Amino acid sequence: MADPVSIDALTDQLAEHAYLADRGLATVLALSLALSKPVLLEGEAGVGKTEAAKALSLVTGGRLIRLQCYEGIDVAHALYDWNHARQLLYIRTLEASEALDPGRALHDLFGREFLERRPLLDAIEHADAVAPVLLIDEIDRADDEFEAFLLELLSDFQVTIPELGTVRARGRPLVVITSNRTRELHDALKRRCLYHWIDYPTREREAEIVAARLPGVPEAIAGRVCDAVALLRDRDLYKVPGVGETIAWAQALLALGGEDGSLDASVGAALKVREDIERVRADGVLGGV
Repeated sequence: MADPVSIDALTDQLAEHAYLADRGLATVLALSLALSKPVLLEGEAGVGKTEAAKALSLVTGGRLIRLQCYEGIDVAHALYDWNHARQLLYIRTLEASEALDPGRALHDLFGREFLERRPLLDAIEHADAVAPVLLIDEIDRADDEFEAFLLELLSDFQVTIPELGTVRARGRPLVVITSNRTRELHDALKRRCLYHWIDYPTREREAEIVAARLPGVPEAIAGRVCDAVALLRDRDLYKVPGVGETIAWAQALLALGGEDGSLDASVGAALKVREDIERVRADGVLGGV
């Protein structure tokens, strides 16, 4: 077990990298550091789950290794694959030299020099002085089979490669798993993780986040955008804006000339669905902001 981590100190260190974590999130991240245990962050898209992992890597000084999940992801994309072009070139080289030994060639073809490490194997075999942060992003996009595959890795930090045998971690990486909860994750995966739900920040907290991410932004612009976003989140929209969209909207207002910029004209920085934009404009909800 690692030395105890001060929650207050970690909160301050995250803030130095423009990530404002509340007490609950800072506590979970501190426990992850102290216990070397994966953390599962769930919440709506855009609330800062991925950014938490990035900020944690900046605080620890560890390399960020990111695995972006998607429907149909498999071992070849997540763990390892063989460099087929190099294998074929190796065989042709042996054939040209008339030194082809079928048994020996087959053995060599599946040696380390032809192995392409993907994010999971990179994290397991790392030789970094500081443990890297392995970000498994949007695990809910992957299927049940891939989620089951992760269980061995998260339990023992080892994986089995048929051609090479069992590969064990030289040093455990820090693991952050994110989910937008488009589907329910299995209990077996959750049991291996610390858990935290990240909600949308309050209006006041979001203004602080905008100010931290956009140094020098006028308080009037940050406040105006956060007021508008708060109104949008109370409406029945297909996709409400996340914190990232709030920051982008503030940037758009700055580009349009500051606090006098039109919220209606720049609403596309915050809303990404045509029907949402049309509904908001038709209702005139931004007119008084």
